[in-house]
Amino acid sequence: MPVFSVVAPAYNEATGLHEFHRRISTVMDKLGESWELVLVNDGSRDNTLEVMDELKAGDPRLAIVNLSRNFGKEIATTAGLDHAKGDAVILIDSDLQDPPEVIPELVAAWRRGFDTVYAQRRKRYGETWLKRATAAAFYRIMQRASSVRVPADTGDFRLMSRRMIAALLELREHHRFMKGLYAWVGFPSCAVVYDRHPRYAGSSAWNYWKLWNFALEGITSFTTAPLRFATYLGLGVGFAAATFLAQLVVRTAIFGNNVPGYPSLMAVVLFLGGAQLVTLGFIGEYLGRVFNEVKHRPLYFVDRYEESHSAPPLRLDQDVQADPAVFF
Repeated sequence: MPVFSVVAPAYNEATGLHEFHRRISTVMDKLGESWELVLVNDGSRDNTLEVMDELKAGDPRLAIVNLSRNFGKEIATTAGLDHAKGDAVILIDSDLQDPPEVIPELVAAWRRGFDTVYAQRRKRYGETWLKRATAAAFYRIMQRASSVRVPADTGDFRLMSRRMIAALLELREHHRFMKGLYAWVGFPSCAVVYDRHPRYAGSSAWNYWKLWNFALEGITSFTTAPLRFATYLGLGVGFAAATFLAQLVVRTAIFGNNVPGYPSLMAVVLFLGGAQLVTLGFIGEYLGRVFNEVKHRPLYFVDRYEESHSAPPLRLDQDVQADPAVFF
């Protein structure tokens, strides 16, 4: 069994996989331990799978998990973790925004006894100020609203021990916000700071609409704060309505009954209608998650799985006794 498993989900990453494999191999070979690379094809529409097959033909340390369709990054990540065999699992994106050269620092912290070593972004090159600002705001909201502390400025790039992986894989919920699940499991963890690079090739599939839905997924998966907000909104609207009614009664008793204005009436009606729709939307988000969970469907289906074949590296400082016939 390999000591390290590197898990990398990929969606339309054909143009950068060769460079990704080269840099991963260079870094992992220097560690002096056996390793495997688990590539997960998440229903790519380009020739990502063909490139994976080409890489595996030249490197038996590769394992390929080809999913039956596109299930999304969170479930593709789970599929890779399901098939990882190493004592420690390194999770990294295949677009090379997370530099593989940081892996030795993750390994060093793991060897000091930490179950999770997460890479924390110091700078985010190649991203717009709007994306950096919204990402920072999202992490701050999660830290304030959720009972689970999700480290700020962290992604999926991390190293996890085998007991951390075993605990994580017991959580089979469909609406998976992996950053929250890592934090929810717990166990000793530490951070390694690094600079995130621009994509090596291609373009990101994450537009602002998908990022918004992803943020909504994270918030509703680990906190009921939106429901509490709906409750407080209802109480606030009720208090405002009672105050308005009281002053209306007093004003009518003193100054008589004036004809109410149409704009003020429409403003109150629209405000109350909007508050009700927002509240129903919050309830619908949580109810939809309950609906998806009670069906107990599998998280994913695998179209094809090719196992890795990893042998321990030959160390030059060891005395090796070999049969000469093996080499002829």
